[in-house]
Amino acid sequence: MDNARDNTLTSSFDVVVVGGGTAGLAGALTLARARRSLLVLDSGSPRNAPAAHLHGYLGRDGASPAELLAVGRAEVTGYGGEIRSGAAGTALAADRLPGGGFLVRCADGSAVRAGRLLIATGLVDELPELPGLRERWGRDVLHCPYCHGWEVRDEPVAVLATGPLAVHQAQMWRNWTDRVTLLTHTRRLTDEERELLSALGVAVAEGEVTGLDIADDRLAGVVLAGGAAVACTALVVAPRFTARAGVAAGLGLPVATVERAGAAIGTCLEADPVSGATALRGVWAAGNVAGPMEQLAGAAAAGVRAAVAINTDLIEEEGRRALEAHRAARGSAGGA
Repeated sequence: MDNARDNTLTSSFDVVVVGGGTAGLAGALTLARARRSLLVLDSGSPRNAPAAHLHGYLGRDGASPAELLAVGRAEVTGYGGEIRSGAAGTALAADRLPGGGFLVRCADGSAVRAGRLLIATGLVDELPELPGLRERWGRDVLHCPYCHGWEVRDEPVAVLATGPLAVHQAQMWRNWTDRVTLLTHTRRLTDEERELLSALGVAVAEGEVTGLDIADDRLAGVVLAGGAAVACTALVVAPRFTARAGVAAGLGLPVATVERAGAAIGTCLEADPVSGATALRGVWAAGNVAGPMEQLAGAAAAGVRAAVAINTDLIEEEGRRALEAHRAARGSAGGA
C-alpha cells in the first residue's frame, strides 16, 4: 500500500497499544515514562466490568474496576500518552512501506502508523448455557476464589461441573468455606473423585442444573432437572477463555488452544511468557490475551515487562541507525 495515497493516515507513534485494560495501561505508562510517543486504542469493554469490586491488587483492593482504569488513563495521559476510544479494526504489517513499522486501522476509519505494537486485548469469558447465568456473572456467579472467595467465606457455595477441573475447583473453594456442593450437571464423576470429595466433606448433588433460584436479586440456589433445589449463595462456573485476537489474526499470528487436564479450556495468542514477544518481529502481547490465567497484578506485570522489551528494542534500533549514519558520514568525508 502506498502511504502517500492513504488519506486517513493522520499520525505516527513509536508504539500503538491495542487494548486499554490493566495490561495495556501498565505497558503504556511504562512507555510514556520512557518518553515514547504512544497511542492506546481502548474498546471500553474490560473483562472485569461486571464485577463491583476488584481484589488482590495491592493498594487498590476493594476499588471498582472502572476506578482503577480511570486512574490508569489519567496517569498515561499525564505523561503525554494518547488514548482513543474504539477498538482497532485491523493491523496491517507495514514493513513494505517507507520506514517500516505497522499500519493500524481504527474503528472510526482512520489509520495510524506504529513502530511497534503491543496487543493487550484480553479475553472473553464464554459461560455455560444456563438461563440467567450471564446476568449474574461477577456478582454471585463466580470463577476465581482468589478474586471472590473472601466475600463468600463460610457461605454455601455450589460448583457447576462442566469439565475435568470441576473436582479441583470444589477442592479449591473448600479453602474458603466448608459448605461446598458439587453439582454433577453434565459431568460423570469417577469413584476416586467421589471418595476424595467425601473425604473433604464436599456434598454431591446429582442431576443437570436447569435454572437459578433468585430472591430479592440475590442467588438463593439452583434448580435441578426434576424440580429438586440446592441452596447456595454463590455458584462457581468454569468459563471458556477465548482470546480477543482479531488484530493478531489480521497480522497472521497464531492462536493456540489452552488445555488443562487434557481438555481445551480456551485460546490464547502465542507469546514469550517473559517478554511477551510474538512470532512477528515488532509485535508483543501482554495480559489475558496471552496468559488467560493471569489475575490483575500479573496482567499489569506482563504489560510492564512487554513495555521494557519494546523500549529496549527501539533503543537498539536507534543505536544501529545512528551507527550507520555515523559511518556513512565518515565515508563521505573520507571520499571528499
